[in-house]
Amino acid sequence: MAAHATTPSDSTPYLQVAVPLHTVVLIVLLVAWSLLGWFMINGVVTAANPHRIVSYTLTLLFEWLLFVYVVGGVRGRGASTLVLGTRWHSFRPFLRDVGVAAAFWVIAAALLQVLGRFLYAHAPRPDQQFLLPHRAGELALWIMLSVSAGICEETIFRGYLQTQLAAFTKNGPAGILLSAVAFGAAHAYQGSRMMMLIAAYGLMFGILAHWRRSVRPGMIAHAWQDSLNGLVAILTSR
Repeated sequence: MAAHATTPSDSTPYLQVAVPLHTVVLIVLLVAWSLLGWFMINGVVTAANPHRIVSYTLTLLFEWLLFVYVVGGVRGRGASTLVLGTRWHSFRPFLRDVGVAAAFWVIAAALLQVLGRFLYAHAPRPDQQFLLPHRAGELALWIMLSVSAGICEETIFRGYLQTQLAAFTKNGPAGILLSAVAFGAAHAYQGSRMMMLIAAYGLMFGILAHWRRSVRPGMIAHAWQDSLNGLVAILTSR
């Protein structure tokens, strides 16, 4: 799944990729997403026999439902190329995006480490750690969820919301900042400090998408980071 040209050039007007009501409904759904996360994280932590697979599956389904909702909305306006774009037509562009994603991941990880220590959010809270996979079966589903998060969340927040908010405000940086705030707020169930850290991460992804005019490198880096979190959790629990 690839996306291209998430932000119009400076010489072209900012274009709305969906009707405003569609965006309002999406924001409502994102609030529901955050509430769902809060209920799931509390349910897993307090349960005598936590069912992480159920939580992973519900999150997986909800993310793809949001993805389908976004894609349906932009296709109705004939603007799917602004959000989804075209697939890779050769191996070279794919390798270039992988290289950009790798460089971004290293730089972003270093910056987040510094910011996390400043916010005292550099390590997951016990309840967040509890949500990470503890068994091989859970890890397999976690990786599926991580890849889905890379595709769906980058499409939703950077491909769609960033472009739409830039069009509403007629300002590219405003679109980047507002979509980053929305990204952090969607993860409010992880606590205020982690929410700020995730918003900063979203800001980095937004700048990357604006610079590359593509969400493809962000998708790769996002999926890799989330998958690595699960793998590290498995290795450190043994």
